[in-house]
Order: sequence, then C-alpha cells, then structure tokens
Amino acid sequence: MTGGVRVIPLGGTGEIGKNMYVVEMDDRMVIIDCGVTFPRNEQPGVDLVLPDFEYVEENRDRLEAVILTHGHEDHIGALPYLVRKIGGIPVFSAKFTLGLVRSKLDEHGLLDRVDLIDVEPGGRRYEIGPFRARFVALTQSIPECMAVALETPLGHVVHTGDFRIDPKPVPSATRTDLAGLARLGEEGVALLLADSTNAHETAPVPAESNVGEALARVFARAPGRVLVTTFSSHIHRVQQLLDAAYHDGRSVALVGRSLNRNAGIARNLGILTVPGDILTKPRELSALPLDEQVIMCTGSQGEPLAALSRMARGEHPQVTITAGDTVVFSSSTVPGNELAVNDTINRLSRLRATVITENEEPSIHASGHGSSGDLLLMLELMRPTHFAPIHGEPRHQFAHADLAATVGVDPERTYILENGDVLEVDAEGGGIVDRVQTGLTFVDRQGADDVAEEVLRDRRHLAEDGIVLVVASVGAEDGAPLDEVEVVSRGFAPGDGELLEDLRRAARGSLDESSQMRVTEVGVLQQRLHDAVASVLRERTGQSPMVLPVVLEV
Repeated sequence: MTGGVRVIPLGGTGEIGKNMYVVEMDDRMVIIDCGVTFPRNEQPGVDLVLPDFEYVEENRDRLEAVILTHGHEDHIGALPYLVRKIGGIPVFSAKFTLGLVRSKLDEHGLLDRVDLIDVEPGGRRYEIGPFRARFVALTQSIPECMAVALETPLGHVVHTGDFRIDPKPVPSATRTDLAGLARLGEEGVALLLADSTNAHETAPVPAESNVGEALARVFARAPGRVLVTTFSSHIHRVQQLLDAAYHDGRSVALVGRSLNRNAGIARNLGILTVPGDILTKPRELSALPLDEQVIMCTGSQGEPLAALSRMARGEHPQVTITAGDTVVFSSSTVPGNELAVNDTINRLSRLRATVITENEEPSIHASGHGSSGDLLLMLELMRPTHFAPIHGEPRHQFAHADLAATVGVDPERTYILENGDVLEVDAEGGGIVDRVQTGLTFVDRQGADDVAEEVLRDRRHLAEDGIVLVVASVGAEDGAPLDEVEVVSRGFAPGDGELLEDLRRAARGSLDESSQMRVTEVGVLQQRLHDAVASVLRERTGQSPMVLPVVLEV
C-alpha cells in the first residue's frame, strides 16, 4: 500500500493509560497525546510508567508536533520526558490543558524549549505538520476535552480522546458538539480511533450533575467533618463540591499540591468559580465547628504520598482523621490500584471514620467515559470506513468492535491494535503492515527515566526471596582467608543457626580451595563464593535468595 496514512500506537492499546499515538503521512508525522500510567505491584520503586520513545527518537527529524486531546495524566504526563529526550516541539491543545502542561514543563525546567499553541474547537482549521486539523468539543470529566480530526486525501482521521455524551452536564462543562461530529461524518471519516473504556457497560453513565446532588445529601446528613477525594484534574467535581458546601454552610480547604495547582489554573481561566468566601487554609479549619468543614484532597487511587493516604497513616502535618469524620471517594478505582485503595479505606475505618465509595452510594461518582450507548452514537455519527478501538484493555476493544459491527462498520476493516502495530490505510484498503519497537520506560522517585528492567528484576528478587551477604577477608598475595567468614541474611529466614554455620563452612571451603589453586582475582573468588553458598541454600531450603559475596583484599 502506498500514499496512505499510518497510525502507530506507542501506548494506550490493550491497556488503560500511557496514551500515545503516532500518525504519519507523506513521510512526516505528528503525535496525539503523550501520557503515563500507574506502576503495577511487580514494578517496585517505580513512580511512573511511560511509553517507549525509541521510535520517536529515531524519527525525530520527521516529527512536526504533539497534539493533546485533554489534560488527564494518562494523556499528558509523559510530555516533559519526551521533550527531555528529543528537544523542543510545538504542542497544540486547549487553554486548560496547556495550563497544566505549562506547569509540568516549568517544574522540569523545560518551559523555554516548547512552543505551546492554543487551539479552539469549531470550524477553524490548523496547519499541523502534513495535516489540516480541526477540533470538536466533547464532554468529559476534565474541562476542554476535544476530538482531533486530521484531514487527509482519504478523508478524516479522527481521534476521539476520552468522551461521553452527558445529558445533563454541569454549567462549566464543555458540551459535546454533536453537530460538529455529524459534519465530519458527512465529509467522510477514513479512520476512527475511539475511546473503548466502557464499551462493555450497557447502562447509561449517570449525569455529572447528579454527583453534586449526592454530595449535597452527604453534607446534609454528615454529623461532622467531610473529606472528599477525587482526581485532581476533575475541575467539574471541584466546582460541584464548592457549590454544595456553600449551600450547606461549610468552608472548604483544598489539600494536595496538584489539586491546588489545577484549581488555581482553572480559576485563572474562569473555568472554576468560588461561591462566597468559602475557601480557607487547612490550618484555619480548627477555628470552625466540625460540621462546618469540608476537606477536598488528593489520594483517590491510594497513592502512598498523596494527602489522603498520609492522613490515613496518621502522617499528615495538618489533618488528623478522627471518629465522626466522613470520607467520600468520589472516584472509581483505576485497574491495578485496588490493593492500595483498599488499604487506605481499611486504615480510615480503623480510625473510625465513615467511608463512602460508589459501592455504597453509586451517584457519588460518574465516569468520564461513555458506555455502549454513547459509543454507538459516536460510530453512527462518524460512519467510518476503517475503525480501531483504542484506550482500553483487550476486552474493551473487542466489545467496541462488536458494537461497531452492529451499526454497519465492516469487521474486515476493524483492527484490534496492540502497542507497536503499524496500521496503514490507503485508497486500496487497510491493514497492520509492520511492528515497531515498543516497551516501557520507568521513572523512579528521583525522577530518573531510565530504570532498567534488570533493576526491577533485582528488586522483585529481593522482595520475594531476600538476600544473603557473604563477607570474607583474604590475603592479597595468595587469596587465603584471614578471618572467619561473616554471613548475614536480610528478608530471608535461615531457620536456625545450623544453616548459617553450614553456609560459613561452605564459604570457607570455597576460599580454601581457591587458595590451593592460587586463585587471587577478586572477581573469580566472589563468583566461586556465590556458587558454593547458593548451592547449599538450594539444597537445604529449596529457595534462591540473592547471594551477594564481598571479598576484601588485605
């Protein structure tokens, strides 16, 4: 196939998170979204997981711009790390998203390397690389979410970003431009890339405004202080909480750096308004009766360093959870975070706080992703020639593909992509024609974005099996042992002193044998020590702790 358009997902297919899609035409390319995801349990010491940038780095001379559909972390969080790798690049998005990006880039010291270009949804066309781009307003849980339509000779390539069709959005929310979507469909959509997160859900997603009503009910019946946690970028939820607290006569403190930053950006842009004079500092709440207090905080996903998690552990410097507090999780749990969230809930329960999640009060949260009815409407409006369900695990993608078939999308032109697949569409048809290198990039607590898989493998080994440290002093001339060998275990229970003594004898025997063989190289001595001690451990315990030999020449 020649003269077509290529789409290469580097993240966001077969998973929820780290969305990043390369779109190529005429040997030039743009990137749509550049996000992160949460680390899994088997990735200890990792704070963020990024897409693999290798393909972009190798083709840096062909990259024209980055386009961001909205400001969620799984769509923008990796941008500073990409800029660090490839240098400055134009970034196109809406005002609120660019406000979040500007703050991130400033924290990384990269703001002067990026040209941030504000775009608006509607009929205006923007020249971005080889494409003329249009943006269509969509409703989501974050302000100013947009679908991206790239004009090509084949028709539009449309990326929906995250979306839902909200029948009763909050006043400050962007309304989904159904007429604008319909116009794209009439003009011709060659390829649709669409959010699949809730494709398997048949029940309509409740209106976001219902959440404000639920919060008002919680405030009315709560006997004391109320704490509410949600995603820090969910400005519509912040607005509803402020309104409900105002009508209930409560003051509100925002706790959490990202929450305060995002709310400040939204207020500066006129997206968030504060009724009355209800915002206060956390330290000033103590002057108010408990039933006049609301704390909105970060930590809805059990993040260990977030405000609510620290409160649950009794480590927050300003807020102490007490019996009689009501804690509301106005959020759903991202897959993979269940254990962390449950741990936070259990800690709060031990402190005798009343915890409310969407299990107890379904209307306390509304998803920002449309269910099957919303996805069907998008498909009917777009009427795409080719379709690729994205932003979802395989079960979501296949459910979305089944929905597309019910409205006439040719199953032969529906593609279940994996990260790294090269999807090419031209006048003759479409198909997956190649694969590119994809993987994961790990960011640790120091901000390093080059944590190798071997490092994680060692961390998992240590966590699962522990470590046995063998320390020996030898003569520099003949390699003969000078003192007793010391054996120390951490994270591994030797059971009794007899095993430790056997390990010392095995280590001493190895050194004696090496000395007789006139082995003096430290590296060889350490390897022989390792093998001798590991052999005894496997034989006696059936376990394989990490054996770390240390040989000191004297």
